[in-house]
Amino acid sequence: MDRDRALRIVKMPIVTEKTYLMMEKENKLAFLVDRGATKGDIKSAVEALFGVKVVKVNVMNTAEGKKAYVKLSPEYRATDIASKLGLI
Repeated sequence: MDRDRALRIVKMPIVTEKTYLMMEKENKLAFLVDRGATKGDIKSAVEALFGVKVVKVNVMNTAEGKKAYVKLSPEYRATDIASKLGLI
């Protein structure tokens, strides 16, 4: 997947107390994503943008938009990705 398409799918990371705990305990990242994106699209976009392997994607439609919770493979750490993004 090319970088421009990936950036259209993954709009921005979500950082709250809940998502911070998910990063540490469950190795998950949270993103606000495009409403039309499928789980497969989100998985491909995250893998292309951050160079990680995604194990699972959960999505939730909210009033603010579509949220994606992405579980990373054990060899990658969500906290390392978050620190590269300047979130922590």
